[in-house]
Amino acid sequence: MMGAFTGFTQAGLTFLQELRQNNDKEWFEEHRDIYQQHLLEPMRKLVEDLSQDMVVIDDLFEVRPAIGKTISRMHRDTRFSNDKSIYRCNLWLTFKRSRKNWTDAPTYFFEFGQDWWRYGLGYYSASKTTMDLFRQQLLHKPEEFLQMAKCIEPNFTIEGDSYKRPLVKEQDPALAAWYNKKSFALISSHMDMEPLFSNELVGILSKDFHRIAPLYHMLMKIEGMKKNQLALGE
Repeated sequence: MMGAFTGFTQAGLTFLQELRQNNDKEWFEEHRDIYQQHLLEPMRKLVEDLSQDMVVIDDLFEVRPAIGKTISRMHRDTRFSNDKSIYRCNLWLTFKRSRKNWTDAPTYFFEFGQDWWRYGLGYYSASKTTMDLFRQQLLHKPEEFLQMAKCIEPNFTIEGDSYKRPLVKEQDPALAAWYNKKSFALISSHMDMEPLFSNELVGILSKDFHRIAPLYHMLMKIEGMKKNQLALGE
């Protein structure tokens, strides 16, 4: 059945470009109707169209199409930043568990600005304990993991800080690319804006979000192991 999302518009992207040049409350309020109609409403519809697929991956995902739940706020928190711009010039959505269900967990995301977009699975909040358990799993079943990674990597790059020195000498480079990360994200980045202007975007995101679901489930299993370790430690 055809979903509600029919695409973003050039008016929305132009708004983001002009907001970068006019980053003040007066300009934003004068153009709020463009933000509401061409950015926020399509984003809500995109969340709605993706939500059914996302709860198949994890039925504890927050899927309400609301600001602060799945949709980013436009206002920036400038308290600890040298950049005092009031508003963001990009938008994103996330699918993750609520804090009451999990504190640290990988997060699915889609994000775009005036001339770029990207999506993937972020795990920047992974603790050292989590990553140590992750590396144990890689060593325990390296072939199984690499087979899963092979299905993921054609569409995604692995990003995140790595240790300066390899943790294991002469390790398979394909395994080392994951093993030496302090935390990581899988990201698919794009400059061709055409897919954003139609419901084609829903299919792209849904297909690739399911593609990386085995990694998501592996990471959630590791988080469960960590939680059990902490409970036993107490």
